[in-house]
Formats: sequence, C-alpha cells, structure tokens
Amino acid sequence: MMLDDLRYYTRGQASSIPRYIFQEIVTGLCGWVPSLPGIGLRALTYPAIADVAGFAAIERGVRLAYAENIRLGRNVYLDQGVYLHACPGGIDIGDDAFVMHNAELHVFNFRDLPHAFIRIGKRTFVGESVIIRGQGGVEIGESVLIGPGAQILAINHNHGDPIVPIIDQGIRSEGILIEDGAWIGAGALVLDGVRIGRNAVVGAGAVVTKDVPAHSVAIGVPARVIGSSVTTALTPHVRPLSHVDSLQRLERTRSSAPARVGRH
Repeated sequence: MMLDDLRYYTRGQASSIPRYIFQEIVTGLCGWVPSLPGIGLRALTYPAIADVAGFAAIERGVRLAYAENIRLGRNVYLDQGVYLHACPGGIDIGDDAFVMHNAELHVFNFRDLPHAFIRIGKRTFVGESVIIRGQGGVEIGESVLIGPGAQILAINHNHGDPIVPIIDQGIRSEGILIEDGAWIGAGALVLDGVRIGRNAVVGAGAVVTKDVPAHSVAIGVPARVIGSSVTTALTPHVRPLSHVDSLQRLERTRSSAPARVGRH
C-alpha cells in the first residue's frame, strides 16, 4: 500500500522516477540560493530540467513539478513562492512575462481530461497570489494584466447525483480564453467556459460566468457589461509620469509651499 502511494506521488511530480530524482536534486541544491547569485545559478542549471529559451530570472523558493513540461521564454521572471505544476499538457510562459510571488499555475490532470494546459503570451503580467487552474485548458494572450488574487479556473465539478458525494462525481471542463491586452482586476474570478475579448476590462472582485466582448468593461457578481473600455480621458499624446517625473514634481511642490510657523 505504501509503495502504491509512493508511485502515485512520484507520477504526479515527474514522468519517471529517474526524472523525479534528477528534478529534485537540481531544485534542492539550487532552489534556495538567494539574490543575484541564486538567479544566476538557476539560469545555468534549470535548463537541464525544463525547456528554457534563453535567460530566465527565477527567484529562490520557486516550486516546480513536472519541470520537463515547463517552457519559459526569454526574460521570463518567476518571483519567490511561485508554484508551477505542469502535468501533463504543460505550462508555456512567453517572452518577457512576469509571474509574481505566491502565484500558482496548476495543471495536475489526474482524471485525464483531454485539453489540460496553461499558455501565457509575451509581456503578460500575473500578479501576486493569482491562481490559474488549467485542467480544461487556459489560453492567455499577450500583454495581459492579471491583478493580485485573481483566479482563473478552467474546471468544474459534476453534481447531478443526489446520493454520490460531489467529490466522487467527476469533473468537466470547457477551457478559458483571455485575449491580448485584457485586464483582469484584483480578486476577480473567471470561471470555466469563458472567453474574455481583446482589451476588455474585468473589474476587481467580479465573477465572470459568461463571455466578455472585446473593448468592454464588466463588473459585479455575476459580472455584467456596463460599458466600453475605450475612453478619451487619456490620449496617445499624454505621456504617463515616470518615477523621476513624480519625484521632481514632489520636490517642486515642497519648495514652493509656504513655510509654516507653529506653536511648540
């Protein structure tokens, strides 16, 4: 019985016991090293266990399962505490994408769903503590913003039998598509079977159960479209303030403010 449990565990971590042992040796020796030396060490060693196309900045404490099915583009950044579980269809993260701390990208497909994967396009930003479950397939386009604490869940449970516990009734999935340039607000929940169009905005805390058209804004529980994401408030001629601009403006404000005389 214990041997069966051990085999089940290792099958969820790598395709074979030798691969599992090698994966754990590499991550065990290199995964804890902090700061720039650790990033450099992992840039040299992690291509031995994952498919890394060029330099990827991987902070300490990143957990990888089925690393052989993880593909990282150039200049990908994985922050501390990120968890990637890429069994079996894999996790693909495009060039210049950021995955911030405590985010979880999970494709542990132990029930053999046919389209289990997560694909993230170039320059997409996955915020802190985001959860993406890809058992039904999650396709995220390029230059997408995903706010902290958002959840994207391409999986659902069957529940039609009144006798059998729901946990034993199986699962189903349709998949999720988020198109280029969309913005998923902090704490939003995107449920299975949904398509979010190009440059659409999903408000913070919204629960998306239906498609959101391109260039629209959806908010609420359940989410409903309230208008267009296209606005004239900012035109292409307006340059956003940089950190230097902001500091300079603050200094000018301080220097021009009248001195206060107060009682002590």
